[in-house]
Amino acid sequence: MATFAQTAPFLPPIEKPKSLFMRLGYYFMRKKFGKVMTPARVFSARMPTVFTTFYGKVGKLDKKLQLPIDTVLMLRERVAGTNGCLFCVDATRARALERSKELAAKFDALENYATSPIFSSAERAALDYATDLTAHKAVSADTFAELRRYYSEREICDIVWVVASEHLYNLNNLALNIGSDGLCEIAAASKRHQT
Repeated sequence: MATFAQTAPFLPPIEKPKSLFMRLGYYFMRKKFGKVMTPARVFSARMPTVFTTFYGKVGKLDKKLQLPIDTVLMLRERVAGTNGCLFCVDATRARALERSKELAAKFDALENYATSPIFSSAERAALDYATDLTAHKAVSADTFAELRRYYSEREICDIVWVVASEHLYNLNNLALNIGSDGLCEIAAASKRHQT
């Protein structure tokens, strides 16, 4: 995983957007997270509404995947970590914390997925594929053959979608130097408050 020091975004956040759509989005983010996410304040607030709705469609398309959501989240985390996108690493890890202790444990062990006994052979094959594709922009025939042992053609295409769409998120944030928003801390505090 690449590591980068977090600094301020290259463009200043917009605290009071002009569009009604974004003002509503800010309201609902504050209500849910107690804050407005930095990508919304730096990128989305400057773009036509259609770009923000496209981002929302990417998330909705994940619901159409045949892969288990835990696998999708692990793949997204691996891609974001390999790309060094601190916002996406934090956001995906926060979702894992909300889902289950078991998934959070896998996220903690993700750097050692190749040898950790908590990952299945299928998960390792998918993570190898995502890692190679992200790091090298290519995949060896051996890596693909291993992936094919565990996943259907449709599931392989799902994995490709997850890797590709995660790159979209990562590159938008990296291009504008958008770092972590502390979503893991918010998720942990919310869990404590619920118990």
